[in-house]
Amino acid sequence: MANEWTLGQKEKLGVKKKETAVLVGVVLQDQTLEEVEEYLDELEFLALTAGAKTRKRYIQKLTHPDSRTFIRKGKLEEIQEYIDEHEDITMVIFDDDLSGKQVNIIEKELKVKIIDRSSLILDIFASRAQTAQAKAQVELAQMQYLLPRLRGLWTHLERQRGGIGMRGPGEKEIETDRRIIRDKIAKLKKKLEKIDQQEETRRKQRSGMVRVALVGYTNVGKSTLMNMLSKSDVFAENKLFATLDTTVRKVVWDGMPFLLSDTVGFIRKLPHHLIESFKSTLDEVRESDILLHVVDLAHPSHEDHIRTVNGTLDDLDALEKPTLLVFNKIDLYREMNFDELLDAEGKREIELGLQQNLKNTFEHENVFISAITKENVDDLRAKLTEMVRVIYEERYPYQAKMW
Repeated sequence: MANEWTLGQKEKLGVKKKETAVLVGVVLQDQTLEEVEEYLDELEFLALTAGAKTRKRYIQKLTHPDSRTFIRKGKLEEIQEYIDEHEDITMVIFDDDLSGKQVNIIEKELKVKIIDRSSLILDIFASRAQTAQAKAQVELAQMQYLLPRLRGLWTHLERQRGGIGMRGPGEKEIETDRRIIRDKIAKLKKKLEKIDQQEETRRKQRSGMVRVALVGYTNVGKSTLMNMLSKSDVFAENKLFATLDTTVRKVVWDGMPFLLSDTVGFIRKLPHHLIESFKSTLDEVRESDILLHVVDLAHPSHEDHIRTVNGTLDDLDALEKPTLLVFNKIDLYREMNFDELLDAEGKREIELGLQQNLKNTFEHENVFISAITKENVDDLRAKLTEMVRVIYEERYPYQAKMW
């Protein structure tokens, strides 16, 4: 079978170190060139996280993707010429999902590995998974991703001419693979159900305490903030999806305890199989009392990132929870946007205007901080403490509770 690297085998899956890639994006009718350029910036970061460097990117404007090759024949030939001239290129990464048939056809044309955005994200998740739960969740997503693509990826028993002697074997092999994958999916779901029950028991044991969940786009500094607020040592790295497993820490401020959890980061075009597979991990978000929505203020598309996260929260029925928007990296924002000649009063006035504008746009209280320099952390702490206190007063209105 072609593309065995998509079958979930760790030694074959995804991108290996020192691979060189070409990126491909398309501008559809409801998109702009600037948006697609930004998507490819993110795709390049994903490739870097997976261990690949990007040599070149191609963008084509289309009314709709080609059913066979996704992009038009002329652009495919242009990419092929470039690959022929650069022998170190080992793969082409598409920013959109491809069908198994499209992967197979494009791979035959270009003679290098072809992967799409979803399979790249799945590969990163597979490399990041540490616990049995995360590994099972990623494997389930991989199997669900692969199942509908089996026919298109199956080539060595393809019926090229049809007729007598050409019908049975290929179909039987495909059906065998489908059954194997369906059985694997069923076993993984049962395994995750058992883990979910254990996690639910743990959550019930701490149900009396207020729960605060850190959410946000990937690589915005959630784990760094988690370490700072809880004085713990959660893994933090300047790469996408550094955190997969939910980490929960007990925090006590002013004699009032609450549970703080760090969750997997969200991203544009997050494969829906991953959202389904990570339901148990995302239950920490679904069952939380308060959301700390962390945003990278220095990123030029931070407002789009907020909308992306809000869309996922809406899917989880968690959008209406009490939320504090935490705009991180204010130090980097100043460095990137403020003129050196601007005085402190002018900077402060601009920041207050921006803060009010963001509050009006997203209808949540917010705070500007730097998790690295710890600027305005006291303000964040005061706002969060008050939100936690309100929840406790609502939950225990007729009793003074000693924590």
